[in-house]
Amino acid sequence: MATRRSVALRHLLPWRLLDPFHPDVSPNLHILRRGLALWSMKKDPALEAALSRNRRWIVNNQIKHILLRSPNHTATVRSLQKKFKTLDLQGKALNWLQKYPCCFETFSSDDGEVYFLFSKRMAALVDEEEAVRASTEPAMARRLAKLLMLSRDRRLNVVKLNELKRNFGLPDDYIIRILPQYPDTFRVVNRYGRRNSTEIELVRWDPALAVSTVEAAAAERGTEPRYTCSLPPTWVKTRAKFDEFNDRTPYISPYSDDWKESEKRSIGVVHELLSLTLWKKASIVKLEHFKREFGLPERLNFLLLRQPCIFYVSNRYKIYTVVLREGYRGSELVEKDPLVVMKDKLGELMQEGLHEYNRRRRLANLEKKRKRGEIEVRPKEEEDEEDEVEALRLHSAEKREERKRFYKVLFDENP
Repeated sequence: MATRRSVALRHLLPWRLLDPFHPDVSPNLHILRRGLALWSMKKDPALEAALSRNRRWIVNNQIKHILLRSPNHTATVRSLQKKFKTLDLQGKALNWLQKYPCCFETFSSDDGEVYFLFSKRMAALVDEEEAVRASTEPAMARRLAKLLMLSRDRRLNVVKLNELKRNFGLPDDYIIRILPQYPDTFRVVNRYGRRNSTEIELVRWDPALAVSTVEAAAAERGTEPRYTCSLPPTWVKTRAKFDEFNDRTPYISPYSDDWKESEKRSIGVVHELLSLTLWKKASIVKLEHFKREFGLPERLNFLLLRQPCIFYVSNRYKIYTVVLREGYRGSELVEKDPLVVMKDKLGELMQEGLHEYNRRRRLANLEKKRKRGEIEVRPKEEEDEEDEVEALRLHSAEKREERKRFYKVLFDENP
């Protein structure tokens, strides 16, 4: 059955161009079709779940940064309302804040202006996050140094780096917060005198940092550096191709001076870049901005899709993202950076506040219906009896399901 897209292409393209074997077909059209087709990969439900965004968390995190930039961490609801469009939100800002009582509090001044600020628990969480960030500054510096060591000229443009700073856990003020503490490692230069040409340059090469994740894992195992396949054993053909790729040529360290373009070196660079990120994933489009700096191929997506044992490519939210498979166990990170743990705590606090808001709203609606006589008010003893009957019913259902599973295993001919 023809899709809408294929029908549209038939209207837009001459009939002869729709025949792939027609002599008038341009080679560029073949490349275009092939490029579109090669963006697809078999879906991994666990990794797709790991890529799912919590839009509410993103908005509340942005509101948190708004308060952190405000005097005394207090701002007017009116000012937040003006920024609602930039936050991709509609409705009233006050209603949004009231949905998260565990995160934000509101109060009115004498002149009637409504302000909002952090709740006590949220303020404590913000302070804890700042303490964690301060304690992880040496790790941030090492991460930044390794990024510069991966680059061709040992320097990176600040504007480009800012696109990926959150992936690597760098704060907004990392240039004035981290760089001055390590003058023997970093230097800020501007060779052309333009604002967008500011670069961070590596001052000193550290051999101790020039060890990739693959090399470190091999040293622990006492083996030669090799990539590992994170696909299940049932992927026989894919794993066979991967073993052939692993055995064909030796591993090339992304920190080596061998800049001759090769598939194995490019895979090593992307593998190391993803290993340095907090969530072991990155936008492919943003990675392509660093083709020259990191020596990446012109068609990075082709390279990634040829190695499904190492990388997972997803187009969730119409954003092409590459994930390092070995960084996840199911949908959870194998190792969580302290900053990731803090982000999870914010999500838990936010969810707790939302549940409390929904509970209060449900009780208020029930009370309104009772006052209007729409709901019959029953004695508490009757409600308790109904709860007990419901619990027994559920317990019996669980027992029936357990018996079904037991007999299925007992009499199944192909266990």
